[in-house]
Amino acid sequence: MNTEVSELRTALTPQRMCAAFIFLPLLSYAFPPFMDADVPYGLRLLFWVGVMTIALGAIWATRMLLRDKLILLKLPLRDLAFAAVILVFLTPLLWLLAWGLFTYTGKMVPEVKSVAAYGVLFATGLVLVRRNDLHADSIGEPKPPELPRLSKRLPEGFEGQIYRLTVRDHNVDVVTSEGVFSIRSRFTDAIAEMEPVPGHCSHRSHWVTDASIAGVEKTGSKTFLRLVNGDLVPVSRKYKPMLEEDGLI
Repeated sequence: MNTEVSELRTALTPQRMCAAFIFLPLLSYAFPPFMDADVPYGLRLLFWVGVMTIALGAIWATRMLLRDKLILLKLPLRDLAFAAVILVFLTPLLWLLAWGLFTYTGKMVPEVKSVAAYGVLFATGLVLVRRNDLHADSIGEPKPPELPRLSKRLPEGFEGQIYRLTVRDHNVDVVTSEGVFSIRSRFTDAIAEMEPVPGHCSHRSHWVTDASIAGVEKTGSKTFLRLVNGDLVPVSRKYKPMLEEDGLI
């Protein structure tokens, strides 16, 4: 539900709402329903508002129905499937709208083929708009962070965050949000496998990711990095200047 509300808010931008308030009256003035110029302006406006409402509803219903079902199809086939389902939702509702409007004004109800032609036109337009929106979203979306090579040496399915590396005998302890994992590796090799994740050595036996540093604590003459998980990692004199230079302490 939260995702649907977020998508609705994204779609109903102030610019689009303003454009709708300007566009619909102009559309109603220039294009009477089914080219019947005798339809009063008020009913024209009601018709086009109804069409736009039905179109939005058809898009929403189609997205809910086809979500995650067309990923493996190539783009032209996805567009064709999307247009076909929109047409199924759109055409009957569009005919009902036309039937109600023309019946109210005492005019002959348009033929089904005329309504279907409108449906095809709108379905095509909606698919083109949808493709442009998806293209814009794909450009604007930030890329997910690249996982370090070291994560491949952790248990299968690991999706947590790595906080620090610590030498222990001939092993390296990898402290993560999902627990501590020990791997057989040289310390320098383990640090190299953390690329491209930024981090620093704070001690000859400790390496921490920059993102995991929550603060600094001092006990007498000793300095510690406080990590987001509560760990205190010692800072040696050798590495302290570098951490200060990079603004981490």
